[in-house]
Amino acid sequence: MNQPGPSSAAAAPTASPAERAAYAAASVTTLFGRRMLGVPGTFLPLVTSPGPRRWRGPWHYWWLAHYLDCLVDQALREHAAGDLAGARATTATARRLLRTIRIRNVAIFTNHYYDDMAWLLLAVHRLDRLTARLSPGTSSALTHSAGRALRAAVTRGHTIDLGGGLFWNDHHDFKNVAATGPAALFFARIGDRARARSLLDWLHDHLRDPATGLFVDGLRIAPDGTTTLVPDVFTYNQGTVLAALITLGDPISLARAEALVSAVADHLTTDPDQRVLRTHGDGDGGLFTGILARYLALAAHSPALADGARQVARELVRGTADAFWSGHQLRSAPTTSGMPPAPVPVLPPVAVFSPDPTVSAEQTQPRGIPLELSTQLQAWMTLEAAATLATA
Repeated sequence: MNQPGPSSAAAAPTASPAERAAYAAASVTTLFGRRMLGVPGTFLPLVTSPGPRRWRGPWHYWWLAHYLDCLVDQALREHAAGDLAGARATTATARRLLRTIRIRNVAIFTNHYYDDMAWLLLAVHRLDRLTARLSPGTSSALTHSAGRALRAAVTRGHTIDLGGGLFWNDHHDFKNVAATGPAALFFARIGDRARARSLLDWLHDHLRDPATGLFVDGLRIAPDGTTTLVPDVFTYNQGTVLAALITLGDPISLARAEALVSAVADHLTTDPDQRVLRTHGDGDGGLFTGILARYLALAAHSPALADGARQVARELVRGTADAFWSGHQLRSAPTTSGMPPAPVPVLPPVAVFSPDPTVSAEQTQPRGIPLELSTQLQAWMTLEAAATLATA
């Protein structure tokens, strides 16, 4: 299908949601996408732009899990628009990324953090389904190998300590939503309903704040076995629980999902109209609200939810996406070697997004200071989520 390219979208304030998402995708890849050490056939995005291409740079495994998820979003959008060649090229880049994650992670897919592994497991599962959709009858040894290793590791994090839930890492001294939520979503997606329901019930009983209806961070376990509630509230934790509840889809889960959408609108927005989600700055927090937007879009698409909840979810995604887009800044694309192995549109300017959608990138991202991958992925995720609503 012949559509306007990313460059025309940048110049158009009224760009469609799909054009905005395409421009964000191309900008992030232009800014951060690189081969690992320049090796052909690899793809390992930088964590800052500009940033070092050396092996001994910062290693943000879970950021790259979300980059993989964003590539799946991009390929699905391209496929929906009739661009099969583009979808296949993006999927090939996603597979290169997954292979390179294993290389950079010392030839294995697993690490010491159950939440990291759950994020990559979710993305791998989606990539596997996408591969089968684009090439029916084919099988991917790469995604199957990654899925087996990650599923076994994540399952080991689910224990009866404290009555259930997933540990955060292999120190086994903290159970939290960050690990339990994405694990519950994965098990719901593959049809392991009993395990998914057990994890969600544990979260509801132990980490839901009845005053707000939101989920707090987790329970820390001291050496003597006593526990301390960590009361921090993060946007992304609400997103994974919401998605798992919707995917499970029984009446109790759907009622809880509708209540959670309402709680997010009441307590995690920054504007009087409750249309723009709050964010959590940079670093790891720079990803959080994009994750929530991804799963609010799932709620907006779900016919099992009440119309009112779907409408609130839709407005939150669209409002936040509009705010990110309104505040973006155009800059010259960097001139560097080692560009990604898949074709990337030529971008005379790239779009830079603010970590906070209510403040422009011109204010929050001063020129001369490296950009963080996390904050740019957050905006890309949100714009992809909004694009799915436009094609519903």
